[in-house]
Amino acid sequence: RAIRPAEAEACKKNGIAYLELQVAWDGLAVVVNKENTWAKEMTVEQLKKIWHPETKDFKNAKKWSDVNGQWPNEDIKLFGPGADSGTFDYFTEAINGKEKVSRTDYEDSEDDNIIVKGVERSRYALGYFGVAYYEAHKDKLSVVAIASKEGAPYVLPTRENVLTNKYKPLSRPLYIYVKTSSLKRPEVAEFLKYYLRRDDLVADVKYVPLSAEQQVEQQQKLEKALANQQ
Repeated sequence: RAIRPAEAEACKKNGIAYLELQVAWDGLAVVVNKENTWAKEMTVEQLKKIWHPETKDFKNAKKWSDVNGQWPNEDIKLFGPGADSGTFDYFTEAINGKEKVSRTDYEDSEDDNIIVKGVERSRYALGYFGVAYYEAHKDKLSVVAIASKEGAPYVLPTRENVLTNKYKPLSRPLYIYVKTSSLKRPEVAEFLKYYLRRDDLVADVKYVPLSAEQQVEQQQKLEKALANQQ
């Protein structure tokens, strides 16, 4: 994720200059059963109605008809990653407004395969995980097009939409940060070069690699920073 303002301020107070390098894109797919013909498109607000925990001022959706009166009067069977997952942190912040704020009455697993099987087996299921994992199982599941707000366009989590940041708020750039003075160390410089050229490893861990143009841009940014340290 991007460095937070408080973290950047802490670096500044301690005299730590750093270089930010984008290394990948992260995108989350909201998936439903292949027989789900009603929820092909959803807004962030509708997802929040499903995933936000109940409070004295907020009642979440237990049935599909609670989300939209024209949808089936059937319980929504939810699947998602566990609370220790970075995917969970990202989704809850993007949809519910704060990391780790989520209803707990869903089937959680750190194994995306279990989420796939759960949604595949229940017509009224809904779940979420990384876009790359959906791509690997698109024959078993349907993906939901997401609108950032009511009236905004519904966008599918295609590679192009993730790379251009059109798929909001469920796509984001991923970064690494290096202390500028550490660039003088040959092993650090070599590791960063390795990190920026091995986009095949990005795909292996189910993130979306940078486009060729974006990759070159980050490599040039690194080379310029290294030259400034000589």
